[in-house]
Amino acid sequence: MAGQNLTNSADEWKIIQAAQKDIRFFRELYQRHFKTVFRFVYLRSGNDQELTADLTQQAFVKAMANLHRYEYRGVPFVAWLYRIALNEINLHYRNSAKARTVSIDETIVKDFIEEIDEDFSELKLQALKETLSEQDEEVVQLIEMRFFEKRSFKELGEILGITESNAKVRVHRILKKLQVVLLKKLNKLSSENR
Repeated sequence: MAGQNLTNSADEWKIIQAAQKDIRFFRELYQRHFKTVFRFVYLRSGNDQELTADLTQQAFVKAMANLHRYEYRGVPFVAWLYRIALNEINLHYRNSAKARTVSIDETIVKDFIEEIDEDFSELKLQALKETLSEQDEEVVQLIEMRFFEKRSFKELGEILGITESNAKVRVHRILKKLQVVLLKKLNKLSSENR
């Protein structure tokens, strides 16, 4: 399987290089990655298909316009596309009065809660939802990508334009911070439920 990934990477790199010389080859990159980029945007757009389609289109237009700047750095090309899409999402929410939403799958949340605490409970789920809703955009993005989407630190670094080590440090700090905030929130909710 790893050999196939190398072949896919090598094949994709050839397509990228061809598209850098002749933009008509970008179509194949678009067809390969449209669904995954669309899903990436969809989860960050409040499940709004029209907005997702617009933001995904804008991301691909920018990717096509800036393809000459793309350099292979050992991570999949789609990580570069995610970074562009994330910038489009952030720009949209900065320019609109709407708050960004987080799509949470309960089974993934259980895994996340177990990452920062041993036991899962409905009270902890409620506390986590409240805690995440109070966090900065950067914190939510890192949590989403690392735990809900299971992205590697290398991918996180590429998407966010930071080093892999920096991504690890940021996630570790966020987890420590969330443990403290979550504990306070749990204590508050426990006392309210008595």
